[in-house]
Amino acid sequence: MAVDRRTFLTYTPAALGALALEWATIDPALAATSTSGRPVDPALVDWLESSARDLTSLPTAHRQYTGPLLHGHLTTVIELLEQGSYSHAVGIRLHSLAASLSQTLAWHRFDYEHHAVANRYWHAAVHAAHQAGDRDMGAGALSDIAYQSMWLGQPRAAADNLEHALSRTINPTARSLLFLRKARAHAMLHEARACYRDLAQAEKLLDSTTDTAPQWCFWMSPADLAVDTGRCLIDLGQPGRAHDQISQGVTLLPTARDKTKAVFLAYKAESLLAQGDIAQAALLARQSLGLAQQIGASRCIQQVRDLSATFDPLSSEQGVDRLLYDVALTN
Repeated sequence: MAVDRRTFLTYTPAALGALALEWATIDPALAATSTSGRPVDPALVDWLESSARDLTSLPTAHRQYTGPLLHGHLTTVIELLEQGSYSHAVGIRLHSLAASLSQTLAWHRFDYEHHAVANRYWHAAVHAAHQAGDRDMGAGALSDIAYQSMWLGQPRAAADNLEHALSRTINPTARSLLFLRKARAHAMLHEARACYRDLAQAEKLLDSTTDTAPQWCFWMSPADLAVDTGRCLIDLGQPGRAHDQISQGVTLLPTARDKTKAVFLAYKAESLLAQGDIAQAALLARQSLGLAQQIGASRCIQQVRDLSATFDPLSSEQGVDRLLYDVALTN
């Protein structure tokens, strides 16, 4: 893991900057008709699209089973693109499916802290979406790389490249998510004015949209807006307001989104710890850890490990010793 992480950190800011700039300024050469190989049956593409949707809609806890199946789907799509004969319309569909599958698999690898592999999948998603002419999906993959950059402590690169991603994003829900992530980057940089401006844009877009959200961000909701607003407020030194926002968001979150809930509970624990409510913070951190372990998301487990290091091991507050014990068992 450590070698993978260092490898990622050595190239991502520059590579992401070049990728985002190219995406924002160069019009794609849309997928052309292939004239070699055996004809691709549109019914097969129908099945691949439907099956991929079903697999990605399953709970996070099933990823140990769905991951290999999705990878098999992607391999099939790539073989069809490289070896098949298909119309322009089918070519667009295949590139769109390749982008969607790559984006999903990137999140799988990211949650297991395989950062370099996740980054390569996201880069592939950007290029496939570009060939399909799907600007919203391309922007989504770029914003996922930016989110990864923030997770690994690179908010400046994330903020700069989210600006590129926003330059061609069309769907209001997609734009709302990108503004929310840019607000997070500005909060990490302690740029309060820019953060509040982006939060206002994210809220306005989410509240006013009547358009159907793209599949890759259909989950974006008031719960995400509330919690990530709270996360921004933590970074800006306002733990009390942060706690209120995060509590509201956790309440609104659907039960199916356990991975997201694990992240959100850790944020809530951090806001309580900053206010001196150590016992409740320890309880929520343990809940976050338990959810992360259930779904096998090592990224979320590491989040709680990092948070637990800020608790005083000599504290007599209820639950701290149990939290530190549980965290030690994960090492």
